[in-house]
Amino acid sequence: MMTDQIADMLTRIRNGLLVKRGMVEMPSSKMKVEIARVLKEEGFILDYEVVPPEQAQAEGRRVSAQPVLRIYLKYGPRGERVITELKRISKPGRRVYMKVEDLKPVVDGMGIRILSTNRGVLSDRQARKLRVGGEVLCEVY
Repeated sequence: MMTDQIADMLTRIRNGLLVKRGMVEMPSSKMKVEIARVLKEEGFILDYEVVPPEQAQAEGRRVSAQPVLRIYLKYGPRGERVITELKRISKPGRRVYMKVEDLKPVVDGMGIRILSTNRGVLSDRQARKLRVGGEVLCEVY
């Protein structure tokens, strides 16, 4: 049993980037799909899709009854990684919350924080625009 599914997701993406994979797969959840949506909106990944368990089984990928989240990784024109760092901030043993006033740009605006707010999962840019704070899930740059 896995205790921190978000950390597992970030590790799978990090490992996929290290070996220059085009795509990584993981068991799907609503939170993971929302994180993938924010990563796509901010330009850190090419795309993502949720594959039903029947289709994944037909492709010979998984034999689980759970849907699969596929994330298509993005690289630069010379094959360099778009994501250089993925950091889990709030953990099951220590939750980290930030007020909107404390949300400063990450790496001079080159990176983002992903937050879970009462308006859904948002990047720090969107959270500042909507004037909401929340739990800081991770930092990406």
